[in-house]
Amino acid sequence: MNKLFKHIGLAIALLFSAVAFANGGDAALAQSQDAQVWAQLKDGVVGYTDSKSEFHGQAINTYDLRVLEVRADWLAPALMASLFGMIVIFILFIAVNGISKLHHGYSGKMVYRWSKSDVAIHWLGAIPCLLLIVTGLVLLAGRFFFQPYLGEGVWAGLVNGAKQVHDVVAIPFMLGWALMTVLWAKNQIPTMYDVKWFMVVGGYINFGPFKGKHPDAGFANAGEKLWFWTFAMFGLLISVSGMLLLFPNLFEPSRNLSLLALIVHGVSAIIICAFSIVHIFMATVMSEGGMECMVSGYCDENWATQHHNLWFDEIKADGTLKYKD
Repeated sequence: MNKLFKHIGLAIALLFSAVAFANGGDAALAQSQDAQVWAQLKDGVVGYTDSKSEFHGQAINTYDLRVLEVRADWLAPALMASLFGMIVIFILFIAVNGISKLHHGYSGKMVYRWSKSDVAIHWLGAIPCLLLIVTGLVLLAGRFFFQPYLGEGVWAGLVNGAKQVHDVVAIPFMLGWALMTVLWAKNQIPTMYDVKWFMVVGGYINFGPFKGKHPDAGFANAGEKLWFWTFAMFGLLISVSGMLLLFPNLFEPSRNLSLLALIVHGVSAIIICAFSIVHIFMATVMSEGGMECMVSGYCDENWATQHHNLWFDEIKADGTLKYKD
């Protein structure tokens, strides 16, 4: 009886071994066949399918998935850093340096600087830009920094709302960007005195050899010109890539182009976000009297002479100086 059980056990062992060997051979064969199919498809070999799916002609994704890893591992933290990092830096800078005050105080005389249409164009681009930054932060980095602390229902609602707002405000942002770029470029041409402006940090440093320095500046100073051309260039990139992502059925981009658009969109958003924080702090906090320009279109005369002396001298000389009634 014991011999019988031994023979049965041996037979079962041999059977399992044979099956395992066969499966291993089948797996190796299947892997080899799969590799061959992938190679053929990458080379452009076409075949036939009776599928009616919208994507029946896209058998495989041949793009490099590391692109998505770059977006998740690098762009998401970078966007967080560009927003909150710049805010922290400016808070610390103002705590140490203080703001740039008007040396002679407010004159009480308001000088015409921006038209009502210019003010409207500014806010047409600015408000959507801020909404795009906030909603883009949720869409790009939210799952890493916000989702772990929110319930699934709250997170789902937040993402859906951010996506809807992001898509809607993209169009007015692009319109504002286009109008600002075309209409304001004439006042943003770099000049030699812009170099001196950077050498003394625009006169915004309140200690050391920079204290009390007020470099020459025309209608736009060197910092504003840098912001303008950065906004113009990366605004173009973010608009083009955004259109590809927003209207895929209209432009029908390839998957590789869509992935490239995601990366370009993210990098452009990071740069615009960082510069936007600088711009906002300079206008609202750092420069005393600066915010009034984009509220009423007028600036205080002492602000004009301190921060844009060449422009003020020019409008006095050519007779276009106009005060608010």
